[in-house]
Amino acid sequence: MSRPYLDAHVVVRRPGHTVDVRLTAEPGDVVAVIGPNGAGKSTFVRALAGVVPLDDGHVLCAGETWDRPGERRTEVRRRGVGMVFQSELLFPHLSALGNVAFGPRSRGVPRRTAEATARDWLARLGVDDLAGRRPAQLSGGQAQRVAIARALAAEPRLLLLDEPLSALDVGVAMALRLELSRHLADYAGVALLVTHDALDAMTVANRVLVIDDGRVAQEGTPAEVAQRPATDHVARLVGLNVLRGRSSGTTVRLADDSTVVTSTPAEGEVSACFSPAAVTLTVGEPHGSARNRWKGTVTSVAPHGAAVRVHLDAGAGLIADVTPASATQLALVPGAAVWATVKATEISVYGGEPAHNP
Repeated sequence: MSRPYLDAHVVVRRPGHTVDVRLTAEPGDVVAVIGPNGAGKSTFVRALAGVVPLDDGHVLCAGETWDRPGERRTEVRRRGVGMVFQSELLFPHLSALGNVAFGPRSRGVPRRTAEATARDWLARLGVDDLAGRRPAQLSGGQAQRVAIARALAAEPRLLLLDEPLSALDVGVAMALRLELSRHLADYAGVALLVTHDALDAMTVANRVLVIDDGRVAQEGTPAEVAQRPATDHVARLVGLNVLRGRSSGTTVRLADDSTVVTSTPAEGEVSACFSPAAVTLTVGEPHGSARNRWKGTVTSVAPHGAAVRVHLDAGAGLIADVTPASATQLALVPGAAVWATVKATEISVYGGEPAHNP
């Protein structure tokens, strides 16, 4: 049986805390690494990069042994790893073009070819007009786009992204998340995305690795982790409705042949996502303007911060957050029959290709 593309057992010991995490992944996998602060997420990905040495275990990638304590340890620069961090850490003395060309140049690619590659990646990330600017002249979102372009231009075998969007404004982060999702879908290696944002885990990744107290607490697809969270942290994190289907224009057809209407035209396989707070519940059939409606039965009701979280058996398992007063007024108890509605404008669409108007 052949080895996985990435075969890692990371053991890093620190006073009072040990990280002991195993992961295997194949080309094309995008693994969201989630867990509470201090769980060991960043230590894990930095050990894969070679920045943090292993105390035990191993890291093998693309048929090579990168780390096996006492036997072999490949230098960071020879591992073929692309890294993007919360702080973009661009070279301050180089232009955006020079930053992105650095990876190919360090592998011996001629300057002209490296700069052509860099211009191509800057264009893909929508910042080719900023090629001559230095990092100090870029906004946070622009700098992070350059950092992502720099990591991908080097054609890494392993791509590590540690909270790359967390320092950005919400609007900037949303736009960059869409770009990142699109580019990772075409990435041929393995990508690990450390994140605390459910949107990243549910829409960018095809696998989720939950680390808690230095150990793997759960692993699975985004849907599996969202439907059966193994820890309280994950349960709080993944409070997000995700419906997967094929989009044509603003209509997404789901696996059960039902449809969801959005306000974002797209073509192809997509994820339609919306917050539990965007779901309106009624006892009778709704007559408002919301075009997305489901009839279902309440499966569970529980306090959720200042709201009441309601799980339904409709729409592949919807989650709704309502006020305590509404929960009482609607008599929301397990077994109660309700209607759920969501406005098209409340639904974000990820994946697919932008729809082009004729």
